[in-house]
Amino acid sequence: MVQPRFVRPLPSSGTGESNSSNLYVANCGPAVGLSHDAIGAVFSAFGEVKGVYTADESGVRVIVSFADPFSAKSALEALSGRPCPDLDGRTLHIRYSVLQLPSQTQVNECVPVSLSGSDLNIPGLFLLPDFVTAEEEQQLLAAVDTQPWIGLAKRRVQHYGYEFCYGTRNVDTKNRLGELPPFVSPILQRISLFPNLDYDPASLNLDQLTVNEYPSGVGLSPHIDTHSAFEDCIFSLSLAGPCIMEFRRYSASTWKVASTSTDEEEKPDTSTCIKKALYLPPRSMLLLSGEARYAWNHYIPHHKIDKVKDKVIRRSPRRVSFTLRKVRNHPCRCEFPQYCDSQQQKHNKGKGEIK
Repeated sequence: MVQPRFVRPLPSSGTGESNSSNLYVANCGPAVGLSHDAIGAVFSAFGEVKGVYTADESGVRVIVSFADPFSAKSALEALSGRPCPDLDGRTLHIRYSVLQLPSQTQVNECVPVSLSGSDLNIPGLFLLPDFVTAEEEQQLLAAVDTQPWIGLAKRRVQHYGYEFCYGTRNVDTKNRLGELPPFVSPILQRISLFPNLDYDPASLNLDQLTVNEYPSGVGLSPHIDTHSAFEDCIFSLSLAGPCIMEFRRYSASTWKVASTSTDEEEKPDTSTCIKKALYLPPRSMLLLSGEARYAWNHYIPHHKIDKVKDKVIRRSPRRVSFTLRKVRNHPCRCEFPQYCDSQQQKHNKGKGEIK
């Protein structure tokens, strides 16, 4: 069964938002120990609940769909911004959401897919095929499969060095998990020989690893890795299966203040952005640095089948990625302030002080 898709009402809807019977609810969900059934039971006190759905892959945001708008309005007014005793005392952040019609979910345009990183002409983006051998690939997969996985809404992850917090899109630098596991040592040694690496050696002392497991059809929402969280170079090794990664350069900033638990997945206007796409084959290593790291959103479409040139490629039942980064312990001073949380926060604080 295909899950309904929901979006935030357009700003022009104004007070018409109250005509929606769907609520976007942040700060509750499976990732914090609250099942959809438990959430539905609380909201059913205000009217018939047709369903509780995953809002995004964070596991801490859901859509509660009522049978009528009046029930949704009552629940929003009663629960939003207040601790809910029946949901572990969590403070819920609630907004209206609307159902996205099937015609709106169709692909409006086909982004040509490149096979080489250089074809994209994005400064700082490099792709090395066959970075590991088929035998090394199997060894890496076997190694992570002996370790415990953390379940998110649609995929599983493992964190080493530092835990990546999806609610804040950042890391807690005071909570170090330990050294990176021995099974990535050969990768780290090989990265030091990566071509085009003209960076401060300290920024290449990688100390954070996130392992992602994507089932077939599961992708990744468009985002830029938080500037204040990580240094310049981000390495991503693809294992077990291929995918298409799309890169988007928006004309305006997509950075938002403190997306701890209240922010819905961002839906920028894609008509005002440049789009480029790259095929990531198994065992390939992708490097994002400079402009590619700081100014371009990267995104994996939620497809089971990808079209590459004239070929149709079915995604494998499983794709695993190793993302290696260096945790930043100082504010980011990159050349892209419009996309930078460090510089935007400083700018906003300065405006507040003037007032």
